[in-house]
Amino acid sequence: MPVNFQSKGSPAELATKLAEQLSELLTRERIIPRFVDSYVEKHGRYGLQVHAAHYRDLLALLHREALLAVSVKVIEIASKGEESVSKLTPFTRRDAARFREKYLSAMTRQQKWNAGDALDFQSDLQMYEEIVARAASPQRRRKSFEVANHPFVDRCAFVLDSSFMEKARVAASQALSELETLATKSFVELLKS
Repeated sequence: MPVNFQSKGSPAELATKLAEQLSELLTRERIIPRFVDSYVEKHGRYGLQVHAAHYRDLLALLHREALLAVSVKVIEIASKGEESVSKLTPFTRRDAARFREKYLSAMTRQQKWNAGDALDFQSDLQMYEEIVARAASPQRRRKSFEVANHPFVDRCAFVLDSSFMEKARVAASQALSELETLATKSFVELLKS
């Protein structure tokens, strides 16, 4: 049975709750630290963890990329729906725009960004959305072993380990799958509550 977004509260309420929930889940679930640590262990790239300051900076950069990836996913669900889970009915175009606006302002407050950081995030988010929209292939879904054609994968691979780009892309693709699942699950659970 389709779930109608309109019956579950205003777009602003949903956006605010979702931004808070996703920020908290990313930190609590430790997706990015687990992603980096498993990559280091699997490929013997221990140099990525040797310097504490460098490692913290790496995690912070990748965490921001993760926020971008989950944000793209929830905004996509709000505007287009989600066939894979309960056939979610999307917001109207006006409500989807309001959802996006409120989601971004809630994310800005949640992350305690200044105006410059918020604008940088919005600019990167728009770039992500454009690339994802161009790369969307309606033919079939990606297999679990295939590398995703997504900006998160390329940017994370470059930041993580540019000298072993293909291995880093495979690892980032697996992290992306986990992030998208988290975003979808959070959105659906919020609608059902």
